[in-house]
Amino acid sequence: QVQLVESGGGTVQAGGSLRLSCAASGSRFPMRSMGWYRQVSGKHRELVAIITSSAGTNYADSVRGRFTISGDTAKNTVDLQMTNLRPEDTAVYYCNLLNILENTWGQGTQVTVSS
Repeated sequence: QVQLVESGGGTVQAGGSLRLSCAASGSRFPMRSMGWYRQVSGKHRELVAIITSSAGTNYADSVRGRFTISGDTAKNTVDLQMTNLRPEDTAVYYCNLLNILENTWGQGTQVTVSS
């Protein structure tokens, strides 16, 4: 069973930076993609950024140029460097790992950006 351990959330002032990290264990199959989503209470979970097994990346328009995703696809780890944070980035951030049979979510980590 795949388990994801997230770290790095917290509270920061607008314009500040945070780094999220996620490490997966127990995956039996090669990773297809790994990344970060976020959710605000009462709204749908949305893509923030993902990295694929071929090291391709995809970002939400709202974070492109401010957030950078990086990872080790062999070790199933992924980091999200968030800079120039805005109050609208406030959400619970979830790590996700997708392989051929499993779609696994982390427990979520809160990011709060104060104005």
